[in-house]
Amino acid sequence: MMPESGVIADGEHRLPLRVYYEDTDAVGVVYHANYLRFAERARTETLRCLDLEHGSMRVRFGLAFTVRRCVVDYLAPARLDDRLEVRTRLLRLGGASIDLEQRIVRDQRILVRMDVRLALISSALRAARLPQALIDALAPLRRDRAASLAAGA
Repeated sequence: MMPESGVIADGEHRLPLRVYYEDTDAVGVVYHANYLRFAERARTETLRCLDLEHGSMRVRFGLAFTVRRCVVDYLAPARLDDRLEVRTRLLRLGGASIDLEQRIVRDQRILVRMDVRLALISSALRAARLPQALIDALAPLRRDRAASLAAGA
């Protein structure tokens, strides 16, 4: 059984979810905005798995992530009681931002795909550069690291 906060494996975070009645519309289909909530929850749990909880980031670095851009492709509906998995993969590290791909999957079928850019901001709500400690903490999500680990390097 997967831990409540999910797992990081092969360069991606995987978070299991169940669709509850509160997530659906009148016909039992997940309401479109709730996929954004699922993705946000997965990003929070991804950080938790990396020992970067939101609160500790504010205390340790004086920094927080905010969504700068989110592009969503709705491919197929999820329904009441479905078991879903939100998969989060790091695509790019910028000077003050990170780009993620998030996929919401049921039985290996992608239902929703999101491209998300997170900006790093200071307590003054200004853009801030990614500190090296944060870059290092994100290493388990780097595709190049996952590929080299898979190749035995």
